[in-house]
Amino acid sequence: MPTSVLRLPTADHTPQLDSPEFAALLDTLTAEFAATAADHDRDASFPHANFERLHQLGLLGLTVPRALGGLGADLAQTTRVVAAVARGEPSTALVLTMQYLQHASDRKAKWPQHLLDRVVRETLRDGALINALRVEPELGTPARGGLPNTIARRTPEGWRISGRKIYSTGIPRLTWLGVWARSDDAEPLVGSWLVRRDTPGITVIDNWDHLGMRATGSHEVVFDNVLVPLDYAVEVAPAGAAPDLEPALLLWMSVLLSAIYDAVARSARDWLATWLEERVPANLGAPLSSLPRFQEALGQIDAQLFSNRVLIDAAANGSIASKDAFQVKYLVTNQAIEVVEKAIELSGNPGLSRTNALQRHYRDVLCSRIHTPQNDTILVNAGRAAFAARAAKKISPAGGAGLSSITVKEAS
Repeated sequence: MPTSVLRLPTADHTPQLDSPEFAALLDTLTAEFAATAADHDRDASFPHANFERLHQLGLLGLTVPRALGGLGADLAQTTRVVAAVARGEPSTALVLTMQYLQHASDRKAKWPQHLLDRVVRETLRDGALINALRVEPELGTPARGGLPNTIARRTPEGWRISGRKIYSTGIPRLTWLGVWARSDDAEPLVGSWLVRRDTPGITVIDNWDHLGMRATGSHEVVFDNVLVPLDYAVEVAPAGAAPDLEPALLLWMSVLLSAIYDAVARSARDWLATWLEERVPANLGAPLSSLPRFQEALGQIDAQLFSNRVLIDAAANGSIASKDAFQVKYLVTNQAIEVVEKAIELSGNPGLSRTNALQRHYRDVLCSRIHTPQNDTILVNAGRAAFAARAAKKISPAGGAGLSSITVKEAS
């Protein structure tokens, strides 16, 4: 490895993830990944070289606990890495986020020790990626309820898994798959079966051809009688008690997804600012950036991005409760969309030209709406919680009517 390349310390040393040197490295990664982002978007090609680079720097094991040999990054440190990668190439950042969430989860501690050791070892040594495969053609996202059609049959030699998954983000490079399925028992178990990507019976159908985030390689995957050992059922429970994500991980998910799309909006903002500085209409004889109208517009955009940064930093540093995590995602991603839409409105035809990056940022930022949980779910849950809190306040601690209840009764 060239001596000019920064190699992150191993777990035997204290990683300087908050150092100026590391911040400079992240700026370098942003520029490197941005150089090929348009190519990957045009071709819907998977950015393998980006992950080779991340592995070279030890960043694929960023959230692997230090006790297991990883860097043990906290949420704030992880957010900075994801944001820097997303400024360069957001599809890479989305796959990386899934990797970080899987390794940050406390539930892995309940896996069989030999499996946990193997997954971590292959991550640190080989750059192995892991992600959950949950969405199915018939069911859609499991976040809205229902049982999977993917079946794990119990046999003497192990589990035989058959089914079909869509939106399998990162599948061109994944080594480990957390396959959401149900057992064939009379009272089925539901949860995740760990499957290695090279197990016989797995077929990837290269059909990912979306408007945005085109380089995620989120293809369809078919499992045909795939055999895994019995103890590879790592996170399963009876159907009525299927495990939910832990609250801390929901906060991580909301913050990291928010960081991705905030980064996309910041790239759009930078494109717009440069275009306004360079665009000199003949009738004006000066750049558009000299006009108060455009100065005010950029100021409005920067105010929205400032709001995003405050929300993301507060959540990443523990100042926002896990129960409010999804509202952070709602606010940040919607403001990110508004920023890019404003940039397109200001730039007109050039902003929508395929030769300019702004249209790519617009297609990418719109994908923020489809990540679980979607906006309607976030708002319904927030409203339901608000009414529940109001109802609770109407009952005094002694069980009688509180002030709110009395007031309402008298008013009627």
